[in-house]
Amino acid sequence: MAKSKSGGAAVSKEEKKAAKVASKAARKERWSQIWQAFQMQRKEDKKLLPILIGTFLIVAAIGTGIGLLTFTWWIGLIFGVIMGVLVAMIVFARRVQSNVYKQADGTPGAAAWSLQNNLRGRWRITPAVAGTTQLDAVHRVIGRPGVILIGEGAPHRVKPLLAQEKKRIARVVGEKTPIYDIIVGHDEGQTPLKKLNPSLMRLPRNISPSEVSELDTRLASLAKTSLAAGMPKGPMPAGAKMRNMQRATRKAR
Repeated sequence: MAKSKSGGAAVSKEEKKAAKVASKAARKERWSQIWQAFQMQRKEDKKLLPILIGTFLIVAAIGTGIGLLTFTWWIGLIFGVIMGVLVAMIVFARRVQSNVYKQADGTPGAAAWSLQNNLRGRWRITPAVAGTTQLDAVHRVIGRPGVILIGEGAPHRVKPLLAQEKKRIARVVGEKTPIYDIIVGHDEGQTPLKKLNPSLMRLPRNISPSEVSELDTRLASLAKTSLAAGMPKGPMPAGAKMRNMQRATRKAR
């Protein structure tokens, strides 16, 4: 019995040691990624260092002052330093994100990337449910607001795509489910890429979570059975002929 306990203790020690090593390696990897992101951002953002240093000093001073009123001077100092580091890290993350959006803006597929990687919450995202040879695309998002169609590309080509897709979806979901459409861009009436996700989050909650799942299933079935939705996922290949797609669409109607 004693041997069993000893063996169990030995196994437990080895497991704890392995977990500690893995945790240390993960921490090291995380800090390495942050450092690489910092180096890349610093090369492109000349104001980064002054802003981070200024943010740290201001927040640390305020935090220290608050700490001094509540605790002893050394606890106040530690509190101020921790607050300064945290706020500086938040500012750094925001500037990195802003730079990423700036570089992605105007690139084909940027809206789909933003939706799939940065949209918070439970959303059902289907990229490129419609597209053209010029790399214009319409993406479908299903969530509590209803169905949202996101168009990116030249407005004079994207608007007909959105209208056609909206008409197809309306036949399936009926009049009770709202269908929104958004065009990504910087012209009047359009939504800039960096504001796309927040604009979706601000939409009213019109349907329940169970209805979201039901809608997703119904529209997924539509994509499988409809010829109009049978084009390739993503923008049409450069050699594809538009008249073939139009012919398939007319047959589906």
